[in-house]
Amino acid sequence: MTAIDPDSAWRLHPQVSVRPEPFGALLYHFGTRKLSFLKDRTLLTVVEGLSDAASARSACEAAGVADEHLPTYLRALGTLADSKMLVERAA
Repeated sequence: MTAIDPDSAWRLHPQVSVRPEPFGALLYHFGTRKLSFLKDRTLLTVVEGLSDAASARSACEAAGVADEHLPTYLRALGTLADSKMLVERAA
């Protein structure tokens, strides 16, 4: 699991569906048939905000992630990128 560059821009893969749940969310990739669980509503807010944010850092800031928690969220985003749930996009 790798942390992504906080200044890079990301979005959900076009084949990923998000289903919000009380605990966070379920992400399902129709291409790979992988299922991922987001166990944090803030992470869900970050993921949902990625496509409109200039960078991963700005998506985290918009979701209210404190600076001291940024590395944790970047690692979580890295895990989602490793599993092809997220794809990098032009900033």
